[in-house]
Amino acid sequence: MNRITEKKQLSSDVFRMTFEAPYIAEARKAGQFLIIQLDDNYGERIPLTIADADEAKGTITIIFQAVGKTTLSLAALEEGQAIANVLGPLGTPTHIENWGTAVCVGGGIGVAPMHPIVQAVRKAGNKVITIMGARNRELLILEEEMRRWSDEVIICTDDGSYGRKDLVTAPLKELCDAGVPHIVFAIGPPIMMKFAAETTRPYGVRTMVSLNTIMVDGTGMCGGCRVTVGNDTKFVCMDGPEFDGHLVDFDNMMSRQKAYLKQEAGARDKCGIGRRHDE
Repeated sequence: MNRITEKKQLSSDVFRMTFEAPYIAEARKAGQFLIIQLDDNYGERIPLTIADADEAKGTITIIFQAVGKTTLSLAALEEGQAIANVLGPLGTPTHIENWGTAVCVGGGIGVAPMHPIVQAVRKAGNKVITIMGARNRELLILEEEMRRWSDEVIICTDDGSYGRKDLVTAPLKELCDAGVPHIVFAIGPPIMMKFAAETTRPYGVRTMVSLNTIMVDGTGMCGGCRVTVGNDTKFVCMDGPEFDGHLVDFDNMMSRQKAYLKQEAGARDKCGIGRRHDE
């Protein structure tokens, strides 16, 4: 059992939760994820990315959006209660080296899985410029943590309530025009990652994206996270979750995701549950 040591509500449906998982805290690396099962009675297993870890305390931190049956149940747990089963770390870790200057772009709740990448990139000796985007100030997460690990933080909001009233691709293009980034990392909604990759493509700046949002069972058995990368078919949970954004067929991925969500919505209407979405 993994005892919950801290829980905080970050917005109306986004929660940060820290729980005991000493072996995972010791072994995890940036870019990896977990599979969580709330109870032993055949409960749903869901993949969630790791937002932070404390090896000394033996704890893992996750940030998730409570909009489906399992994540709503997870959000209902309180400090002192426990999560029955946690499996991890899973997925291929982020490749880290000293490139020079790394620009890390996080959109919405995608800022959470970006946090350990920013930490690792900075520890490797890189200059880190972080671009954070959200619909409004209330939905912005981990600002303090990102400022701690970044040389510069640029904040964009759709409504202009905080930072720049802009899309994250605007400052990304400005940095590319200035020849600043040696590498770019982008995590957020698929449409955001697509246009981040398209922004950097003319400049030839390598752009890594994390496709964790489309994972379902996290073990490669369901095929729900199948994506086309270059001329190859990949499974996000087994081959990723990170890929070269210039090679990902985002249009195909988003088309398949829409079809999946329509099927899931039909099932939801029949059984009366909400859709699960954790990134």
